[in-house]
Amino acid sequence: MRKAIFPGTFDPFTKGHQDILKRSITIFDEVVIGIGLNGNKKTMFNVNERIEQIKSVIHGNKKVSVKSYKGLTINFCNDESANFIVRGVRNTGDFEFEKAIARTNRMLSKIETIFLLTSAKTSFISSSIVRELILNNGDYKNLVPKTIYEILLKNHSK
Repeated sequence: MRKAIFPGTFDPFTKGHQDILKRSITIFDEVVIGIGLNGNKKTMFNVNERIEQIKSVIHGNKKVSVKSYKGLTINFCNDESANFIVRGVRNTGDFEFEKAIARTNRMLSKIETIFLLTSAKTSFISSSIVRELILNNGDYKNLVPKTIYEILLKNHSK
C-alpha cells in the first residue's frame, strides 16, 4: 500500500492545497493530511478549527484523513507507516526550500518526498494571502474551498 503524508500548517487550507490533495489521491492509496504543530508559528486558526475546516473538504473520502502532530514530519510518517511525503511547489523559491528539507529527510530516513507542481489556476494562492484578506475584510471566496469559506463566513460573522 502506498501511503503518503501531506504535511503543512494549513492556516487555512486553500484551493491550492485542495488541488495538490486531489492529485495526490490519484497516486497514493491513502493520504494523511498532517497538520504540523509548531510553537514558534503564530496561527490564525487553532488546530481544532483547522481540522474541522479540512474535514469539511474531505468528508466522505475514505482515502484521506487529517491528523495533527508535533515534531519531525519523518517521525510522523513512521508513526503512520507512510513511506512518502507530498509537497506542493508553486515556484522556484518553494522548490529550493523544499528540496533541502527533502534531502535531509531522505538522509535521515527512507521516506521519499514527491513534489507536485501547483496548477496555473492556484499557483498564486498562499495561506498568508488568505489570512491577510480575512483580517482586512477582503474577498477570499475564490481562494478557499466552498465548505471552508462557509465555515469562516459563519464563524467570522459572530
